[in-house]
Formats: sequence, C-alpha cells, structure tokens
Amino acid sequence: MIALPSSPGNVVPVREVAGREIYQTYIGSSANPGLRDFAVPALMVDGAQVNERVSFDVNPTSRQILENLAVMGLLQKLIASGARIHQAGCNGCIGMGQAPATGKISLRTVPRNFPGRSGTKEDQVYLCSPETAAASALTGVITDPRTLNIAYPRFVEPEAIRINTRMLLPPTDRGISVELEKGPNIKPLPVFEPLGDRIYGPVLLKVGDDISTDEIMPAGSRVLPYRSNIPEISRFVFAPVDESFHERAMAHQRQAFYLVGGNNYGQGSSREHAALAPRYLGLKAVIAKSFARIHRQNLVNFGILPLTFRDPDDYDRIRQGDVLEIEHAVEGLRRGQPITVRNATRNTAFVAEHGLSVRQIAAVLEGGLINVVRKHRSAR
Repeated sequence: MIALPSSPGNVVPVREVAGREIYQTYIGSSANPGLRDFAVPALMVDGAQVNERVSFDVNPTSRQILENLAVMGLLQKLIASGARIHQAGCNGCIGMGQAPATGKISLRTVPRNFPGRSGTKEDQVYLCSPETAAASALTGVITDPRTLNIAYPRFVEPEAIRINTRMLLPPTDRGISVELEKGPNIKPLPVFEPLGDRIYGPVLLKVGDDISTDEIMPAGSRVLPYRSNIPEISRFVFAPVDESFHERAMAHQRQAFYLVGGNNYGQGSSREHAALAPRYLGLKAVIAKSFARIHRQNLVNFGILPLTFRDPDDYDRIRQGDVLEIEHAVEGLRRGQPITVRNATRNTAFVAEHGLSVRQIAAVLEGGLINVVRKHRSAR
C-alpha cells in the first residue's frame, strides 16, 4: 500500500501507481521506525547500486539505531549502495533538510505528507513501507518490491542490541539553583493568565475540515529555528492558510479571539507549538465540529478551551469576523455543563459541548497545565 499526496489517508495499492518516476526515497525519521525498518532495506540493496537519478536518504531514528546498524554491518551496505546517511532526528520529515525538488515524487516512510511539510511548497510526497522505498530506490520508479525477483530478506532481531549510556547524565543535585544559559534567540515561556469568566472576541479565522498542525504552525527551515522563541515563531501561525493572520491577531494586541473549525481540527503531528503560539497571540477558544485527539489535549495543556458544536449546522451560521461571547465560562466548566455561545454580531446563540475531564477542566481554568504544576509546587 502507498499513500498519495497529500494525506496519509489517500491510500492505494502500490501496483496502481507503479512505474511513476521518482526523485527521492527517504527511510527513517524520529516518529516510527525501529531497527528492522533500516535492516531490511540494507539487505535489499546489499551488493546493488541505487538508481543514478534517485537520492536515497537514510535518517536514523536515534543514535542507538545508528550504532547498531554499524555494529551489525548494515550501515556499510547502505553506504555502499549510494545511500546518504543523515543525523538522527526529525530532519526531512519536518522539512529540516532533504527537501525534495518541486513537483518531483519523494517516497517516504514517515507518518505525514501534508502539503508543504517536506519543506517544499509544491511537493509530491508519497508514504510507503521501507520495502517499497528500497525497491524504488533501485529502479528509479515506484516499484512493488514483490516484482524485483529477489528473495525477501528475512531479518531476525538480535537477542540483545547495543545500548550506549555513556553520554547520559543523571539529574544534578543542584536543582532549581542551576542558571540556564540562553542565547538571544531563546526566550522564556510566556506566562498565561487563568481563563476569564467572560470570553468575548471575534472569530479571527474560520477554517474547514482536516486542518493539520502543519497548517496551524508550519514546519521547515524558515520557521523551526524559532521553536524556542514563541514571540518570533508566532509570526508564522496559520501562514499557509491566511498570511494576514498574525497581523490581524496583533491588531487585537493579544486580546481574546476565537477560531472556528470543521471536522478533525488539528490532525497530524502532535507539535505543541500549534497550540502554544496561537495561545500567545490571544486564542482563548476553538469551536469545531470535531478535534484530532492529541491536538485537543495540547489546546487544554495551554489553557485554550476546545468546544464542539452540539448541532454541526451551527458551523454554517458563523462567519469569520463575527463576535462571540461566552458568559459564566468558569462556572459552566466547573459544573460540567454545556456552554452557551452568543453570536453578538448576529444576535443568535448556540450550544457547544466540552467533554473535558476534571483534570482537563482544571488545566483550562488555570490557564494551562504548567500553571497547575506551579500552583501545586507553591502550595507545598
């Protein structure tokens, strides 16, 4: 099976797209792969040479994976075939290097292929298995590995793998007395105030279904250098969807505003900046038809109220720019009641559900999970 651009859900059998010319195959990333996902391709390309038109990129999941590949002789097989070995980490999966050429097909064993995530705006990223990636690297076109007429390389996991702990340091006994050395691009995490009892502000943006965290907070080499600088990285919030979003948010001088979304809002990677940066700009609540699970929790973690329409048709009755109001938000959450949202622009109202647990309610009310931890620490 293979996922076509530009969604992990756009899946077809490999045979349906076999023969399409490729530019790159990419194995690895920080998210999924274990030793087997590198070992099998190494055995497949052993003694062979990858196609001269293909960039065969190998991105080890961790230094431990890289060290074991070297000890087992598998790294040498990859290098000899023409593979390019990169540093362990996210790298190309999140657009930090290995960006494919515009419009050229890149086969990747990573979990996401949302538009532009690779670092190339008009990319053509397909998601596939390590076997398909290795087979296609050899032929230069998308290839079902079962058509190579080679025996399947059965890889048997070793009884024990090499684990190097020499670079792991235990926590210091000095605790909070340690002074952090921070360069000019590293800013302290913003302190967010508790949720107010009245949430009043405009719908600064209304979006459709399946908005990904890459669209909320784009990745790539232009943005990610600011991941430790929230004021700076917030300039890119929703840039792929609406380049004016940051300017419009700053016009409110970080006052409260709403976002309205369709189904599966926040799909994709679990990147916390997709909640943190909008919160810094003033986002207080997101009202959607449904949420991707991890992003919904990230919203809670940073004190943003996630609400779902009780009647999905209410989504169609809201326009971008409408001013919404929730009164007695704190009381309603504490009682576990549905939330009544008034559209002050249209003089209408609708009901939204939150479905939050007691722990999640506490985090939202305090302005985020970090505030909860600080409060408990100061109470000791």
